[in-house]
Amino acid sequence: MTDWHRVAYTVLVSRAIDDIEENRLVPEKKVLYQFSARGHDVAQVILGGMLTHRHDAAGAYYRSRPLLLSLGLTIEDAFAGPMARTGGFSNGRDIGVVCNLPSKDGPIVLPMSGDVGSQFTPSAGWAQAIRYHTEHLGNQDWKGAMAVVLGGEGSVATNGFWSSLTMATTLSLPLLFYVEDNGYGISVPGRLQTPGGNIANNLGSFANLLVRDGDGTDPAETEALFGEVIAHVRSGSGPALLRLRVPRLSGHSGQDTQAYKPPELLEEELANDPLPKLRAHLVPSILGEDDWKALEAEAERDVAAGLQGALARPEPVPEGATKYVFLETKADGSPELQEFGGRSTGGITPPAGTEIPSPEPARINMLTAIRRTLEHELRINPGVMVFGEDVGPKGGVHAATMGLHDEFGEARVFDTSLSEEGIIGRSVGLALSGLVPVPEIQFRKYADPATEQLHNCGTIRWRTHNRFAAPIVVRIPGGYAPRCGDPWHSVCSEVQWGHAVGWQVCIPSNAEDAVGLLRSALRSQNPTIFFEHRALLDGVWARRPYPGDEYVLPMGRAKRIQEGDDITVVSWGAMVERCEQAAVERGIAADVLDLRTIVPWDRDAVLESVRRTRRCLIVHEDLLTAGFGAEIAAVVAEEAFLSLDAPVARLAIPDIPTPYNVPMMHAVIPSVEQIGARMAELAEF
Repeated sequence: MTDWHRVAYTVLVSRAIDDIEENRLVPEKKVLYQFSARGHDVAQVILGGMLTHRHDAAGAYYRSRPLLLSLGLTIEDAFAGPMARTGGFSNGRDIGVVCNLPSKDGPIVLPMSGDVGSQFTPSAGWAQAIRYHTEHLGNQDWKGAMAVVLGGEGSVATNGFWSSLTMATTLSLPLLFYVEDNGYGISVPGRLQTPGGNIANNLGSFANLLVRDGDGTDPAETEALFGEVIAHVRSGSGPALLRLRVPRLSGHSGQDTQAYKPPELLEEELANDPLPKLRAHLVPSILGEDDWKALEAEAERDVAAGLQGALARPEPVPEGATKYVFLETKADGSPELQEFGGRSTGGITPPAGTEIPSPEPARINMLTAIRRTLEHELRINPGVMVFGEDVGPKGGVHAATMGLHDEFGEARVFDTSLSEEGIIGRSVGLALSGLVPVPEIQFRKYADPATEQLHNCGTIRWRTHNRFAAPIVVRIPGGYAPRCGDPWHSVCSEVQWGHAVGWQVCIPSNAEDAVGLLRSALRSQNPTIFFEHRALLDGVWARRPYPGDEYVLPMGRAKRIQEGDDITVVSWGAMVERCEQAAVERGIAADVLDLRTIVPWDRDAVLESVRRTRRCLIVHEDLLTAGFGAEIAAVVAEEAFLSLDAPVARLAIPDIPTPYNVPMMHAVIPSVEQIGARMAELAEF
């Protein structure tokens, strides 16, 4: 039953906030980004009143503030976010329309992003999490929950929309797509976004999808349609899509004059304002004239008080801008956990680990080490899920997940559709629900379509001021193969993730380190890129004894492969073996350091070594220009300059993709001979 009194009050509050922003706060430069929801507001508030399950979640976008108000966003916070004051959605870190709303006992709004369409796949992940919590973890308090994702008619042209639609329909997920069609994506008419201009018509043939279409300015029709599609989704009958036509009674943003709309269209939209229709629907049949006036007065008073409260809030402390990139530690040494997401939400406490290995007699390759680590963590932690393209019955194209599908079942080790955007976006939704997703991107280059989701995932903790975090572990094989290279499967490009905010980046060079780092990542509260070099998966040098099921390595601690005083050699991944071999063959007393992780990286170990050897060579497989070696070289030059007796040097691949021709490939990758020659040159400088 719709609480029309609450609907009317919330819409009036939303309108008043929009008016004050547009007419006062934007001209006064107190709000720098303003997106009005006028015209979208009535339908959103009706929807919000129907999200009543404590595990419901909404994936929203920049025009969704009325929905948040209906779900418990305070008026003061609604003002404080756009004014970049303390508190609010992000404590001044993100624009005020990129919102979030945590709640322990009611529906939440997943952390939004500023990208168009990026809300869809995390919402599908939350919908899949509902099923997993209910059916496979036995958490019956999740039963009947649903996810809803909002988007405009422009967003249905994005990869995220189609990927989430594929997930929802093939897996029959409890997900409602709500498309607010106002006819324009900024200035682009809907007919250029969708053939025929109506996504509902185009999806009529989709199997396992209930599709409805209607007028979002008619309160009664809107209530009935939302009631129908929500009942369908909650019943377990599969996903639904509702398209409602609504007017955008403002520009796209505060700076948009709408000069591209003809005057007659602007008049038509104003005449189609849903607020007068809401009043006509309620007065006098449900509310009296005096009741409506009282609601207007109440909303005006509350908005005025909320505005004064927000204006009284101080600016965020500028010195705090760098906090919450990663999990922070309190003064007493305990973790300052996020409110929502990861193990803090899931209630899963991993067992204590140890940095002391308990090696087995036999040596195993890195591939086996990764598989055994995944197997153990799947066994002891019911929240772990491993998925990606071909990781199920096939066992992965590199065989890293061989047998795991058979042992743990389709719900925990499974194949996905061919969409890296969907693989990573779904992982974010799963992690926000408290699960431990371990997505695989089949090859490093294939991560490119997921770049938006990866960057958004890494910044969630920072953008939400520690309200949310999505600690996922993304396994990415890459690098040259021993007998084959090419520009698509052999890319490293690890520096891209070194420059991505909020990501731990692990690049083990051997089986033992792979176990310790992967287990550390799986138990971390931070998202991690776990890079698996193709040349090392079955490489002889990389084979080590399995170090035990309790073995955990800390992030950011380098390993000394060989001790020496002649020169410091810094490397990671497949180049570590070559550096060690070069030093041995040349008889150079090199201090060879394997970074193991490049975020964080062990600055102290590198600087200590350089100050002792007075020389530094950095070797990596990524491109030379702006590779991660340049960061290390800059730090060494800045902080150990007076200790140097030779220039800081780098060896890397020239600025070209990895060639397919095998002799060409080996010609561009730093060889043992090249590394040795450069070591000798620097040692004799």
